[in-house]
Amino acid sequence: MASTASSDMEKLAKARAAVGADYVPGEDEEYMSERQLDYFRLLLLDWKKSIHDAAGQTLQSLQDGPIREPDLNDRASSETDWGIELRTRDRQRKLISKIDSALRRIDQGEYGYCEVTGDPIGLKRLIARPVATMTVEAQEAHERREKISRDD
Repeated sequence: MASTASSDMEKLAKARAAVGADYVPGEDEEYMSERQLDYFRLLLLDWKKSIHDAAGQTLQSLQDGPIREPDLNDRASSETDWGIELRTRDRQRKLISKIDSALRRIDQGEYGYCEVTGDPIGLKRLIARPVATMTVEAQEAHERREKISRDD
């Protein structure tokens, strides 16, 4: 894990150097150019780092000791808050695998293209959801099929 973290940090530093501080991908440049890929790599690595940092803070809080609220209502409220926090961390843990998958697609030259149709996903969608794997249309069709199969 430590080697993965240091590798991610190296990639993050390289991507920052390649992209520049105020770069935002635009429609007027080649789709998924090297600079755009570096931009998305930076976005994904920053996101992953922030998730790891938040998880570390949660872990530290858990290690600081159990909940010691004297009032039962306060204790119940604190336990509910912890339950929500832990569910959030679990969702973020699952998100890390999607981030890692997106980083692999960048390295393999497949990032930015729909896994169903092969069409470009689009910069606006990728900026809003960097782990997207389908165009809006393909995603909507997928969700319709999923809803139909659930209703059966």
